[in-house]
Amino acid sequence: MSATILPLRPRPVPGPSLTPLLDLTGRDLGEVNHVILDRMQSPVALIPQLAGHLIAGGGKRLRPMLTLACARLLDYGGQRHHRLAAAVEFIHTATLLHDDVVDGSDLRRGKSTANTIWGNPASVLVGDFLFSRAFQLMVEDGSLKVLRILSGASAVIAEGEVAQLSAQRNVDTSEDRYLEIITAKTAVLFAAACQIAAVVAERSPAVEANLEAYGRNLGIAFQLVDDAIDYVSDAATMGKDAGDDFRDGKVTLPVILAFARGDDADRRFWRDAMLGHAAGDGELAHAQRLLEATGAIADTLARARHYGARAADALAGFPANPARAALLEAVEFAVSRAF
Repeated sequence: MSATILPLRPRPVPGPSLTPLLDLTGRDLGEVNHVILDRMQSPVALIPQLAGHLIAGGGKRLRPMLTLACARLLDYGGQRHHRLAAAVEFIHTATLLHDDVVDGSDLRRGKSTANTIWGNPASVLVGDFLFSRAFQLMVEDGSLKVLRILSGASAVIAEGEVAQLSAQRNVDTSEDRYLEIITAKTAVLFAAACQIAAVVAERSPAVEANLEAYGRNLGIAFQLVDDAIDYVSDAATMGKDAGDDFRDGKVTLPVILAFARGDDADRRFWRDAMLGHAAGDGELAHAQRLLEATGAIADTLARARHYGARAADALAGFPANPARAALLEAVEFAVSRAF
C-alpha cells in the first residue's frame, strides 16, 4: 500500500494577542469576576439574568485587564484595584446595553443582544442598575480622586454618545470632530481604567499622566480599527453583522475620508446611504469598492497605528518587565486584530 506524501507547510507566524495580558492578570481577573458576579445580583430576577447575558457573553474584559496590568506595572500589592476594575467593567457593560438600544442592534459578540430578548425598557433600566453598582464600588473605595476620575469618565462617555447621535447621518462631520467623539465615547474609559491604577498605587501625577495617555491613545486606535473592520470583516469575526455602521447611518472615519475624496456622484451616494435611502447589500458592496478606491480603509488603519505608537511611547519611561511587555502587545493586538 503506497503512502501519500504531503508537502510540508510552514506554520503560520502567530500574530499579537491578548494572551500575555490574560496570563499576567489571570489571578487578579478571577477576583474581579467574583466581584462582578456578586454585585450584579438582585432580588429582581430579571436584573442578573439580563446583566449576566452580556457580562458572560464572551467579552475580552480588556478595560478591567488594563487596570490590573497597570497596577502590576507599578508593583501595587493591595487589592483595591479588584473592585475598581469591576466598576470599570460595569460602566462599560452599561454603555453597551444602552448603545444596543439606541442602535437597534441584533447581535453583540455573536449573540442576540439583550434588547432583542428582553426588550428596550429592560435593557435601559438594567444598564442604569449597573451604572449604580459601579458608583457604589467607587464610593466604597473611599478615594475622592478615583471617584472624580471614573465619574468624570462616565459623564464624558454619555456626552460622546449624544455627540455621536447628533452626528449620525451627517456626512459633513469633520475628521477632527469625529476624533473628539470617539475619544469621548470610547477612549476616555480606557484612559480612566489605566489612570486609576496609578492613584491606588500612590504614584506621581507624571505617572498618572503617562498611564492616562497610554489608555487614551490605545482606545482611539481600538475604535478606529472597529470603524474599519465594520466594512471589511464578517459577523463570525466581529460578533456583529458586517456593515452595521453603514446600515445605521454612522458616519465613521472611513466614510468621512471616502466622502471627502469622492466625486460628485460618490458624494451623492454617501449622502443617500447615510440617510438610509441606499443601504442594502448592493449599496454596501458599492460602498466597500469606494472605500478601497479612495484608500479610506488603509488610511483609517494608518491613523490607528499612529495612535497605537503614541500609546506605546507613553510607556517608554517604565521599566522593562512582563507587565510592560503585555501592555505593549495589547497595543499591537488592537491595531492588527481581525485582519
